[in-house]
Amino acid sequence: MSIYLAEYIGTMILITFGCGIVAGSNLKNSNAENAGWLTICIAWGLGVTFAIYAVGNISGAHINPAVTLGFALVGDFPWSDVPGYILAQVLGAMTGATIVWIFYKAHWKKTEDQGAKLGVFCTSGAERSFPNNFANELIATFFLLFGLSFIGANNFADGLNPIVVGILITAIGFSLGGTTGFAINPARDFGPRLMHTILPIDGKGFSDWAYAWIPILGPIIGGMTGTLFYKAFFDGVFGIAFWVFSALSLVIIIYSAVFKRDSD
Repeated sequence: MSIYLAEYIGTMILITFGCGIVAGSNLKNSNAENAGWLTICIAWGLGVTFAIYAVGNISGAHINPAVTLGFALVGDFPWSDVPGYILAQVLGAMTGATIVWIFYKAHWKKTEDQGAKLGVFCTSGAERSFPNNFANELIATFFLLFGLSFIGANNFADGLNPIVVGILITAIGFSLGGTTGFAINPARDFGPRLMHTILPIDGKGFSDWAYAWIPILGPIIGGMTGTLFYKAFFDGVFGIAFWVFSALSLVIIIYSAVFKRDSD
């Protein structure tokens, strides 16, 4: 199997499991209706775990453009493979979202809440504030890539690494996911959001493309900063990129902290 096909399959598994539990929780007349945040976070973590088991030994199971770009930035992944990885990840996410739509076909018409339907496919701010939402995605993905870096520096028993990564995802969901739904993955949000736009979903409403840039750029900047932080403080590599991304992230976070909405 090629590395690109592996990334496609891994991302498809992730989105099928992850968006699948959100559909089960959000859609009417599902036996999993109102399953809740605890269940959703665990299912996303398990989705990552089994995606890594499936293709980790082939492609490394990035299944996330923020991971691919973060590792490429610090020299742990070849830039020449980046476009193919990201394309495969987006296509895999689109396929996974389509599978979820088909699987829950009988439940879309039963569900009147357009926001609940959109939430099956993509993320949004629990409190809509673009500066805050952007900073939240940046910070959550910082800890994802920082965590992946120090997990990779440890030796685990054979087969244990995917479980540890899945626990990391679940922990991020528990601790940092409540504000934006922890996309922490541009493909995870963009691919399913695109399918929400394309698919003939009963009463689906709008796809909220005005928000879509946040779960794309936030994770990319946060992920790159996370890998650079690990290289700087654990390996002693303080390059220009470290200072640039650290300054950029700091400015975004400070602005989000002082930003006030009209309703505040």
